[in-house]
Amino acid sequence: MAKIVQHIQEEISCESSMDISKVADREIDDDGRYKRTGTVWTASSHIITAIVGSGVLSLAWGIAQLGWITGVATLLIFSAISLYTAGLLADCYRAPDSGKRNYSYGEAVKCYLGGNKYKVCELVQFILLTGMLVGYTITTSISMEAIRRSNCFHKEGHGAPCKLSNNQYMIAIGIVEILLSQIPNFHKLSWLSTVAAIMSFSYSGIGMGLAFVKIVSGQAEKTTLTGVEIGLDLTAAEKIWRMFRALGDMTFACAYSPILIEIQNTLRSSPPANKVMKKANVIATFTATTLNMVCGCLGYAALGNHQPGNMLTGFGFYEPFWLIDLANFFIVVHLMGAYQVVAQPVFSSVESRASMMWPNSKFIGHEYPLNISKIKSMFSVNLFRLSWRTIFVVMATVISMALPFFNEVLALLGAIGYWPLTVYFPVEMYIVRKNFKRGSIKWLSLQLLNVVCLLAAMAALCGSIQGLNQAVHTYKPFKFH
Repeated sequence: MAKIVQHIQEEISCESSMDISKVADREIDDDGRYKRTGTVWTASSHIITAIVGSGVLSLAWGIAQLGWITGVATLLIFSAISLYTAGLLADCYRAPDSGKRNYSYGEAVKCYLGGNKYKVCELVQFILLTGMLVGYTITTSISMEAIRRSNCFHKEGHGAPCKLSNNQYMIAIGIVEILLSQIPNFHKLSWLSTVAAIMSFSYSGIGMGLAFVKIVSGQAEKTTLTGVEIGLDLTAAEKIWRMFRALGDMTFACAYSPILIEIQNTLRSSPPANKVMKKANVIATFTATTLNMVCGCLGYAALGNHQPGNMLTGFGFYEPFWLIDLANFFIVVHLMGAYQVVAQPVFSSVESRASMMWPNSKFIGHEYPLNISKIKSMFSVNLFRLSWRTIFVVMATVISMALPFFNEVLALLGAIGYWPLTVYFPVEMYIVRKNFKRGSIKWLSLQLLNVVCLLAAMAALCGSIQGLNQAVHTYKPFKFH
């Protein structure tokens, strides 16, 4: 509050003729914090950045496992469920009686459902978001390594042994993310999300273009209504496990609820944040689903039942090599930005709790302004933020190096996070907010949605664990050559 008062005083000294109440009204929101400046477009950009990431690259593989009918229908259904529950969550941003803001997903759960479920929510959210950072690190390193392999294949031929470890790239990514993680909060990330969203459109467009060219040139591979066929190379049991993993990949590509409250907290007070957030959800979900559908369908149509796990790094496409390099460069830039968007709720949760536990600690609370020459910098350093965020990024990088399995990790994350964070908690909070009676038609409908999504998540979890078990037995961790 002292910083807010100081800021207002500076405004008054610069604009002495301005009425104090007008300055305060212009600079302070109803909760005593600085005026929020977010709009439907900045919120949409944040959401698109979070949705259109590593998940889109696995959707063609997912459709290949499920087939045209089941694969497309599953993707549309999960997208529709995500959009619906995101609308429920938007209405839970403010407390039902007091109208007090919930600054994070966890606070909203605590407000509506109580402390025990809040603890479960925090644990699941922490695991999911940390896992997403691991997934982003893996995918980014794969794209960086794919650039090198693409040039190697171009020079040496498609049969050349161009495979090397991704570990050196993961270390480089970790170093960059340590620096970027010092951005204090979401309010400073609009530019990063905008750049990342542009990158997502760019590499998705390149992937769609390469697939389209292969289709119209008559070089497309075989596809089937039921997906990859059981035969000598695929047993019935393995087919089922792959279908379950495909469910996990698709739920991961459609899951973005864990950061929605944090994004909604950046929006202006007027018009009402829940209405603006619902518009942003529609824009972002429609955009992301369109990209997901087109990428997944064109990728499957082009590369068929032998679809690689990652359509741009699995080398279903070799030429033009420079265009593939450009697409992978866009992936790297996008996921570098998406990493920070996803990490902010984790950072904010830990730092808020530390501030409450040790309110007088200079190590935790004091900001040291960075002054470059005689120019006053807008950035500052906090010792706790610097140390704990650095340790966190290092740990995420080490886990990525130990388990660099693209499809299996995505399926596991989708299985862990989709049901509780995208379905269960939003549904339960909305039931409390609207005070639906147990056994009413609305209550039964929402509980049916809960049960169906839980069963899908359990199937995806079984498939991802089976896939990870297979991958771990054939992998040597931390190998650099």
